[in-house]
Amino acid sequence: MPAQEVVISSNPCPFPHRRTARIVTTASTPASPSAPLRARPRWRVVDIVTGGVLGVASGIVFWAWGLAYSPLTAPLAFLPGLSGLVGGGFYFAAVLGALVIRKPGAALFVELVAGFVSMIPGTQWGFTVMISALVQGLGAELVFAAFRYRRFGLGAAVLAGMGAALGAVAYEYVIGNVALDAAYNLTYLGTNLVSGALLAGVVSVLLVRALAATGALARFPAGREAARTTGSRRPAPRG
Repeated sequence: MPAQEVVISSNPCPFPHRRTARIVTTASTPASPSAPLRARPRWRVVDIVTGGVLGVASGIVFWAWGLAYSPLTAPLAFLPGLSGLVGGGFYFAAVLGALVIRKPGAALFVELVAGFVSMIPGTQWGFTVMISALVQGLGAELVFAAFRYRRFGLGAAVLAGMGAALGAVAYEYVIGNVALDAAYNLTYLGTNLVSGALLAGVVSVLLVRALAATGALARFPAGREAARTTGSRRPAPRG
């Protein structure tokens, strides 16, 4: 849009010495393709619906992961604490929700919905699943809050996955693991952090990229960033 000049007279009479004020408007500079898109903090209806869908889908995965928990951890029993390597399968919902919705509370909301859905068919942990979902969601939420909800890249996702793991380990320590020796607790903490970084952090980033590539996230910053990146990589037409 070209600059527009508006002349405003301070006196309607055509005196020879009149004062004028100039207002110059210019078109806004388009955002750089490499600049991250920021979401508004207020939740939209589409944010709530999408968060619910992500939570339900993640809750089904949680439930299936709970069924597979014992078979997966049995081969790891040779070293107490290695079972934490499986923990990341219960943390990813918080990271995934935050990466897609990018609003305060998204990580906690999606993790809680996932925990509730996984509890409906019945799990070996009963209602404590909701407490775990609460502390895991808060752990991830605090990481994104520390970045003021402005960083949603791989680094932030990995740290958020580790934050969810830290919340889970702290809760389990309070309700029972405090009675175990330090070697177990340190091993369990370390393996959970690794699992949270990989299964919750890296995997969530890959899932968001896959969803964005299909156009399913077109109404979210992640989808628009993917479209903008794809557009910038297209070769220029030959003349």
